[in-house]
Amino acid sequence: MALSKTQSSFYRRLYLAHLIESGIASVPAIVAATGMPRRTAQDTLKALEELDVRCEFRPAPGERHNSGRYEITDWGPIDRAWVAQHAERLRNALDYPALA
Repeated sequence: MALSKTQSSFYRRLYLAHLIESGIASVPAIVAATGMPRRTAQDTLKALEELDVRCEFRPAPGERHNSGRYEITDWGPIDRAWVAQHAERLRNALDYPALA
């Protein structure tokens, strides 16, 4: 059964937050892990705010060109344990590749 646009958007946000929590926390790493276009990854990171999930960029010390990683500082109303428990289901629903 295909996901609706609303479901896929919601699942993508949850899965992206899970990836960040798991240490896959930069746009290049997210793109590599999911196969999503860079712009989609960037838009999804920004859209986490709409769920009241606070995601902040932490620049790498001494690096240039926005080098660094993202960090979830507040999950808001989202249950992080539920997301971690169902991450594989979310990944499968989104048809993303298995993590190496």
